[in-house]
Amino acid sequence: MIDAHVHVWQLGRHGCIWPTPDLAPIHRDFTLADYPGDAGLILVQTQEDARDTAWLLALAQDPRILGVVGWADLERPESIPAHPKLKGLRPMVQGRAPDWYDRPELAAGFEAMAARGLVLDALVRPAHLPALARLAARHPDLTIVVDHAAKPDFADLPAWSAAIAGLAPYPNVACKLSGLLTELAPGAGPDALRPAFDTLWRLFGPDRLLWGSDWPVVTLAASHADWLALAQSLVPAEHHAAIFAANAARIYRLD
Repeated sequence: MIDAHVHVWQLGRHGCIWPTPDLAPIHRDFTLADYPGDAGLILVQTQEDARDTAWLLALAQDPRILGVVGWADLERPESIPAHPKLKGLRPMVQGRAPDWYDRPELAAGFEAMAARGLVLDALVRPAHLPALARLAARHPDLTIVVDHAAKPDFADLPAWSAAIAGLAPYPNVACKLSGLLTELAPGAGPDALRPAFDTLWRLFGPDRLLWGSDWPVVTLAASHADWLALAQSLVPAEHHAAIFAANAARIYRLD
């Protein structure tokens, strides 16, 4: 099994300014020793800081770490680290303008990523998806993975469905089954995920979906084990090998 979305952090170190105290259950250090499971892992950045990425790459000596999705200033492509375990970059776009991906000053960074085979993890909300689709069209050699299915608004799934459908025609776009439980309204049961999952399955199918726990953020809503079990119940059994391992290995070019 490969968990394609795992976080670790040390508060106040390596540029770590998030999570903030209002997120009390996760406002503490989380290390690899705390991770509940024995999957191969992709570590994903949580800070817009090169020190965080350098720390994650140092942790990648651990054989469980198959890859790192880090952060770099895409306006300075020369700043992208050269490291065999760096498999992608994640600009944190969810709080930025909807047209952020259209900025011409980012083009060289995206071109450098594509040339090096680095995946763009898209931390976005539905409003960013039209610009992300335009990026996918402009850079067909750039692999894009939509984190957390673009954080759907479960109170307005038709709008989200229409927006994410705009990405489906681009073969260079895949989507993570991750971060969904924490988007549900308080008190909503796991059955509330079914309509969103059915949309993702219809749009991306078994070859362009991959699973990530979003640990430890997922613990705000459920345990790692409960989310894994729920995801396994949603994915048809004959596609478990792809969704829970093979797609991540292929898309991120894991060793």
